[in-house]
Amino acid sequence: MMNKFRHNLAKFGLYALLLTMAGCQGGYNGQLLGELDRPKWNVINPYGMVFVPSGVLHVGPSDQDVNASFNSRQKQISIVGFFMDETEITNNEYRQFVNWVRDSVAHSVLGHTKDNGDGKTSIDWKQKIDWSAKEGSELEQMYIPSDQRINGKVEVDVTKLAYTYDWVDLKAAVATKNAGKNPTSFIRKETTRIFPDTMVWVRDFTYSYNEPLTRAYFSHPAFDDYPVVGVNWYQANAFSAWRTKLWEDYRTERGEPLQDAFRLPTEYEWEYAARGGKKNSPYPWGGPYIRNTKGCLLANFKPGRGNYPEDGGFYTVRADAYWPNDYGLYNMAGNAAEWTSSAFFENSSSFIHDLNPDIKF
Repeated sequence: MMNKFRHNLAKFGLYALLLTMAGCQGGYNGQLLGELDRPKWNVINPYGMVFVPSGVLHVGPSDQDVNASFNSRQKQISIVGFFMDETEITNNEYRQFVNWVRDSVAHSVLGHTKDNGDGKTSIDWKQKIDWSAKEGSELEQMYIPSDQRINGKVEVDVTKLAYTYDWVDLKAAVATKNAGKNPTSFIRKETTRIFPDTMVWVRDFTYSYNEPLTRAYFSHPAFDDYPVVGVNWYQANAFSAWRTKLWEDYRTERGEPLQDAFRLPTEYEWEYAARGGKKNSPYPWGGPYIRNTKGCLLANFKPGRGNYPEDGGFYTVRADAYWPNDYGLYNMAGNAAEWTSSAFFENSSSFIHDLNPDIKF
């Protein structure tokens, strides 16, 4: 037994030597091992987001919505898990986007660029912007003309703040495959003015005095944690593209693999997230009541006939007000309307796919 053991040990030593020698030739040992030089990665929960697990959603009319049954039908769909912001995008979060675009425009006007070494240039963010130099400076073109200023106050002309980004239309790419078209025909370029429409407080409330909110809602620090309003669908998409760039640039500098892009949720992802795992409940917190056991309203909306402050908020409330639903998402009912990426069709449930359905024009 002893000799046999020693004999096997000797063969093992020889085999290990052969492996070592083979390992010098690329590290594959002649085996199908997959690409070895792959970056390591871990799932990262982006700041301020929660994970909504995969599950099933029943869409279409319910017992309480009889008339809708003439336009749509019930359907069971499956939604794959995704990350979602736990609150609406706030004024201060959107202001980060606005100020980034403002600074990028100023850097471009001042010629603050650097050579990337690949024949392309980019903004040199390390250079300083002298915002104190106004009249007669190179940045004068960014300010409101002198004949349009109030009390001579020098302010940036927000109509000059536009963000340009590229995106790939994958559905168009599928449609053009094997069609002999230019392979770049499905690459889109969008340029969008990004400053929110602060006039909505006056425009959307006829014969109502809301001018203080027009002046202060987006600019005053008291409203920093309130949901941003007056942002259209194109601006919401531009914000998503900018947030993706911000995240990808950071990870690229650290040599980390990229994750999927930030985007608006589809209509069905939003409804699935809003329900918080409650399949047949009329509200994110369940139902059928809109008040808790203490008589307090559970969301920010117009109760009764004009009793706006009864729910605790005269206009909007903080984005993290009230209790979150079972997925940890706040204000999935009331407070502010929210955009999705989907187009709306009344009878869409009759032709959408039952796996991650989405409709776009």
